[in-house]
Amino acid sequence: MKKIKYIIPLVISSILFSRAHAELPFTSQEVNIAEENEIRKNGDWFLYVEDAYAASMESGKPIMANFTGSDWCGWCIRLKNEVFNKETFKLWAVENVVLLELDYPRRKQLPEALKAQNTSLQQAFQVSGYPTIWVFNLDFDQSIKQFRIEAIGKTGYVAGGPDAWIGQTNLIFKKNKAQGMNSPSLKLEGLDSKENSKTEVLTEDKMIEENHEAK
Repeated sequence: MKKIKYIIPLVISSILFSRAHAELPFTSQEVNIAEENEIRKNGDWFLYVEDAYAASMESGKPIMANFTGSDWCGWCIRLKNEVFNKETFKLWAVENVVLLELDYPRRKQLPEALKAQNTSLQQAFQVSGYPTIWVFNLDFDQSIKQFRIEAIGKTGYVAGGPDAWIGQTNLIFKKNKAQGMNSPSLKLEGLDSKENSKTEVLTEDKMIEENHEAK
């Protein structure tokens, strides 16, 4: 297990994410203009990373980002129905994480700022399959005027309902804590269970197949 730390410069009020410092083109002015007309949350899930960051700073909990294809990815739909919509998961999430939904739909249209944010974060975390769930901490270093992302770990679809999914995610936290105490300079690349975790690459063929299965 390795610990990944990203140093993200802050340009005016835009947040820069990715190893290549790809810009997330979302300014405070754009937030203010769109704030009254745009939906900022989907149920318990924040849609904008700056909102999740504020909640994370207030609560001291890490951000859990769900990279999903809500209207085409069969595994994403199953994960939502089997885990995220269950009361067991909701109670666990309230105690442990700040929820952030990063959606990559094929039919539904996202606001341009939200679409650009999600694309930047997809590139930052090198996500190519869905669903992918990343848990991470986000800090702003005033001395260098930069954001720092510390990735805790990742997972995806896990068979067995909320208890099985929560069990694997708790293992991510446990292993990250152990790595942090024993070798704080190491990078952590996340936990991937090939036996239990399923993701799908966004392609037209997969979209058609998964849409048919999800109906």
